[in-house]
Amino acid sequence: MNKVMSNKWIIALYVLPALLLIGILIFIPLILTGYYGLMDWDGIGAMEFIGLENYINAIQDGKFWDSAYHSFLLAVFSTLSLVIYLAISMILASRIKGADLLRKIYLIPMLLSSVAIAQLWIKVFNPTNGMLNSILMAFGVDNPPAWLAEPSIVLYAIFIPILWQYAGFYILIYYAALKNIPESLVEAARIDGATPLQIAWKIKLPLIMGVVKVTIVLAVVGSLKYFDLIYVMTGGGPNGASEVMASYMYKLAFASNDFGYGSAIGFLLLIITLIVTVIVRKATATKEEIQY
Repeated sequence: MNKVMSNKWIIALYVLPALLLIGILIFIPLILTGYYGLMDWDGIGAMEFIGLENYINAIQDGKFWDSAYHSFLLAVFSTLSLVIYLAISMILASRIKGADLLRKIYLIPMLLSSVAIAQLWIKVFNPTNGMLNSILMAFGVDNPPAWLAEPSIVLYAIFIPILWQYAGFYILIYYAALKNIPESLVEAARIDGATPLQIAWKIKLPLIMGVVKVTIVLAVVGSLKYFDLIYVMTGGGPNGASEVMASYMYKLAFASNDFGYGSAIGFLLLIITLIVTVIVRKATATKEEIQY
């Protein structure tokens, strides 16, 4: 077996199907997206080559940069929310009563589709008979806001269901990493007189820092390309106040039939995401990881 696996041609033969699949499903569509961005095309008729005009227009497009700002804002909130998810995971991993039930409850949003979650939160945010405004009026708020209709607050209102949707995913990752820490290390710290907060900060967090870095990258990348729930809840409105890069690209390509310009926006979204990913990985990189 070792003789076979040392043959480079055999290794290439095993790897080739995966490389072909990756090329067909990932790299070829990316190349075509960049190519279509060089065209004036409605997605159906003949294409006309216009060079970098679409990309130049996109860079000068104020709506594109507004949508990019909203995507970056979502990335910031998603990253900050990881602190809450990590705290919940540490509580669940500390043998509290009912931890198994709580884990299942946190996973419920992951079982629902984005459309179902969007419809649920549209009802919650309903300005007349929604649950949120009903609670506010019960506490004496006479004129509660129309959450999804006011440009100044709609973006932050949408962030709530997005962060709720993915809470279970990150909590599960952190919980699995925490349960993988040898109990002997925690017991030794307790014997030495460490408090639960000191154990969490000085022992558990450093040991799972590699996992934390991965979740930061996932949160940032996922936020920059987020689309579905925002599109269902507001369609990017009102007046573009909740528009993100992915929804703006969709509107240009499929609603306005400007497939060339939409492809240029999509390719710029890819470039921005790659650059931000590299920056985040560089910022979170360390020379050595703790081993246990």
